[in-house]
Amino acid sequence: MDEVIVYTDGACSGNPGPGGWAAVLLLDSGKEPLTGGEEQTTNNRMELTAALKALRHFEEPTHVRLHTDSAYLANAFNQDWISNWQDNGWKNSSKKPVANKDLWQALLDETERHDVEWIKVKGHADDQLNIEADELAVAAMEPFKW
Repeated sequence: MDEVIVYTDGACSGNPGPGGWAAVLLLDSGKEPLTGGEEQTTNNRMELTAALKALRHFEEPTHVRLHTDSAYLANAFNQDWISNWQDNGWKNSSKKPVANKDLWQALLDETERHDVEWIKVKGHADDQLNIEADELAVAAMEPFKW
């Protein structure tokens, strides 16, 4: 199984509002950025979308070391929130429907295909690849601003 390092980030102008997402893939062939955005979204949706698009990029099962500054994303997998949500019929600890269920389910599908390590990094710190992912996500949001 191949191993890759990925850095992801999401950005939103207003929450909700126009948003962008980015993933920086570190491949044997070099660094490859993926970006996109939406007119009306939330920061959390963009964080999840960045991870999803990165994982969907790999056709073959891959060991992915996915770095994110989103505690929401990292904790859902590392603290097993996602299993609890599933066991509770996609309700959170407040008994309310889990937000972004569609993206969580798609991410679960990808984690069945890939071996994913969810690595929480401090956002806007000295991690150059996290900074690069943030800059790409902000730039990807710009065409969707009105």
